[in-house]
Order: sequence, then structure tokens, then C-alpha cells
Amino acid sequence: MNTISTFVILYPVIVSIVWIVGSIFYSIQMRTVPLRNLHAGQPDDLVSVLIPGHNEQDTLASVVESVSHITYSNIELVLINDGSQDDTLRVMHELANQYQSQFPVKVVNIEVNRGKANALNVGAQEAAGTFLLCLDADCYVDANVIQPMLAQFYNNAKVGAVAGKPIVRNRTSILGRLELLEYVGVIDIIKRGQAFVTGHITTVSGVVVAYRKAALEDAGWWNIDAITEDIDITWRLYHHGWQVIYCPRAVAWILVPERIRDLINQRRRWARGGFEVLFRNREMLVTGRLSEQWLLLDMVLSDLWAISCSFVTLFYLFTVAFTGDLIMDGVILFLLLFISLVQFLIGYADSRKSDFISWQDLLLLPLYVIFYWFINLVSCLTSLGSFFLDPRHVGSWRSPDRGL
Repeated sequence: MNTISTFVILYPVIVSIVWIVGSIFYSIQMRTVPLRNLHAGQPDDLVSVLIPGHNEQDTLASVVESVSHITYSNIELVLINDGSQDDTLRVMHELANQYQSQFPVKVVNIEVNRGKANALNVGAQEAAGTFLLCLDADCYVDANVIQPMLAQFYNNAKVGAVAGKPIVRNRTSILGRLELLEYVGVIDIIKRGQAFVTGHITTVSGVVVAYRKAALEDAGWWNIDAITEDIDITWRLYHHGWQVIYCPRAVAWILVPERIRDLINQRRRWARGGFEVLFRNREMLVTGRLSEQWLLLDMVLSDLWAISCSFVTLFYLFTVAFTGDLIMDGVILFLLLFISLVQFLIGYADSRKSDFISWQDLLLLPLYVIFYWFINLVSCLTSLGSFFLDPRHVGSWRSPDRGL
């Protein structure tokens, strides 16, 4: 029991220190990287902007408007309706007519809802661009999103995908503001740390990511059987020798769940997608590149930590119930809280100019530390159970709660 307890305590501390140090050096490194590095005399390649949607009539106008402000001139827009039951298709045609004079717009209609991966596959076949910028239908993309992504592609011919940085924009609820703190203090920090330490990241963010079309073709496009197409395509690219890069300069503002039930469902889907990818790529723990082995090992240890943490917690609760002794190690609690605070402050220092965090948001920091450990622990455990008890699923999607 002591060994398990030690692992539960030390694993998050050690990993957090690695990500913190890696994030600091990554930020220093990024300051020396030029924003754009195009080959002399080379024309700007066509970038196809793909926006798939299912029942997105209320959010489409906003994301397409943001695309119209993109400063990179050589783009086309591909709108993909995936079996929507509302007026999404009609809205897509209206937007096509509205913006057709500014850039080419294609509307692709899929009669039956078969999921985001299938919608992206169909849309990619209609896209003429050398690169594909894939956006979620509920985001609002930064005007300068494309240039820093293209710089990564042109700097290294083996880069198959460039992941952008999502920023939470719906902050009227406590839950939305907690998710803002998580994106700053956890998700962004981990990606920066992974990028510096391993040169790779565990997954792109499907809400804003650019792909080299040739790399997607080489990897066999998106897997329609994967529950999380963004995690799956990341590792399919790795499997075929491509690199996936994180680019926090490429920003998109996103809407996040504002109901606990929807948040847990989202995190369960993320966690299950991770289990699927780990299972499909388990041989890479031995045969993969060192950086890939490191990331997969971290995924394994994270799952073991969730199981161990639940076991230790239950043991502690039973001990309290039978003995009445509410014993907690203050030093351990202080260490975990201190590491979490330092990790957030590093993320805040990197993101304060783009994320616009208010002092009211910062007041929720103590709650955020406790709440998100609990949410992600529950999500991981329930997803692990569903992965083994119900290994099959149907490739469809529904409109999530986004605080609208």
C-alpha cells in the first residue's frame, strides 16, 4: 500500500516539474523562431479551410466571419454538413453566397450523420489546397492563424500537422472560467512541455489544426471508427514517420461546456480516445521513436495513476469510516497545491497577453485545483470501464452544450 501511495503522490509532482521546466525553455526557444520563413520567390500555397458541422446553425456565421478576416490571402473555404437536422445546410449556402466574392466557398452535403472523421474525409477530397486548416464550427479564429502554421511546414518538410492553441471565450459561468484556467495552466503547459522535451505532442486540438494534405493521404486520412479523430490522426501520422508540432501563436477562441454533465461526457470521450490510441499503437512502446515511446509511457502511467489514486482514496475513506481518524499529511497537500500553483503561474505568464484572464478568474484558482483533479479522475475511470465493456461505437456526433 505504501508503494502505491508513493506513486500516487510522486507521479503528478515529477511530471508537473518536467512540463513546467519544458514549458519555460520552450517559451524561450519560441522567441528566437521567426514568424514566417517562406522560400525565396515561392508563391503562397493554397490553404483549404475545412469546417465540418452537425446541427451548427447558431454558430456557423461567427466562425465564417472570423475566416473572412484571415490575413493570408490564398484560401478557399469548404463547409461540410454532416446530416444536420436543423437549418445548418441552408445557413451554409447563405454564407457561401455572402463570401463567394472574397474567396472560393464550397458546400458539401452528407445526407446521413456519420461523424466528424467521415465529414473531414469527404471535405478533404473536395479541397484543392496543399494544406488543410480544420476548424470546429463553434470557434472564432484569429486573423493571423495561418502564417505561423505555414512557417512550421516550410521549415521542416516532415511536419505533417501543426496544432493551434484554443482559448476559452465563454466565461459567464463558474464552470466556464474553471475551464479557462485549465486550458491555461494544464493543457497549454503540457503541450509546450511535450514540444520541448520530446519534440512531439500527444495530440493535436481538433478545434484548430493544420495538416499537410500529402501527410494525411500517406497516413490513410481520418479513421471513422475512432471516437476522437484528433488523437487518432496524430498517432497515425507518427506511425508513418511524420512530425506533429505545437504552435501556440495560432489561436482560436472556443466555446466549452457549461454543464458538469456535458463536461464529464467530453472528458470521458477524450480519455476513451486516449485508451483506443494507446491500444492501437501499443507496439510503438517498443518499436517507436524515443519521443513516441516517452509519450505512450506517460499515457500508461497516467492510467495507472488514476486506478491507483481511486484505490488509495477508497482505502482512506474506509479507514476514516472505521477508525474515525481524519488524518491527512499537510506537507503532501501543500506540495501538490504548490506545484499546481506554480504550473498555473507559468502558463499565465505565457498566456496573459492572449487569454485576457481577469482577477475574478484568478479567485477560482483554489477551486480549480481540486475540481479538475476530481473531474478528470472520474472521467478516466469511467472511460476505462467503457473501453473494455463496450469496445464498439457508432461514428456519429451531436451538438454539445457550449453555453449558448
